Amino acid sequence: MKIERLFSAALLLATLGLLYLAFGYTAPVSYDPLGPRPYPVLILSLLALCCLFLVVRPRGEYINLGYTPAILKKVGLCIVFLGAYAVLFEVLGFPLATALMSFGVGKLFGGRTLPCVVSGIVLGALFYALFDLAFDVPLPLGFFG
Repeated sequence: MKIERLFSAALLLATLGLLYLAFGYTAPVSYDPLGPRPYPVLILSLLALCCLFLVVRPRGEYINLGYTPAILKKVGLCIVFLGAYAVLFEVLGFPLATALMSFGVGKLFGGRTLPCVVSGIVLGALFYALFDLAFDVPLPLGFFG
């Protein structure tokens, strides 16, 4: 229980620092009247409130979440996949990086190989089309560009 409160307090401090930075964020070119500031401010505010709740909540009964070494290994691998996705996003391009990350996470959660490959390719292509064509958000193409 104590480690949860310490981690929540540390995350609260980091969130407040990021919130301070987010309030000063202005984009040189803005396509909508609100600009890019409200989204990070909203997300960080919600995170700060949740962390504050975890820090000051009354001491309750211990809840066993059932973390086994196998589950912790999967969580660790999922974090590695997301980190690799962030690093390879611009190098490989959005469609390929998304397809590889979707495949890896699908296999991690027990998916069969062929459906994971197909769903990864479909997700990468459809999300690229959605953001690039429908929302007019330019995404890196990597090898395809």
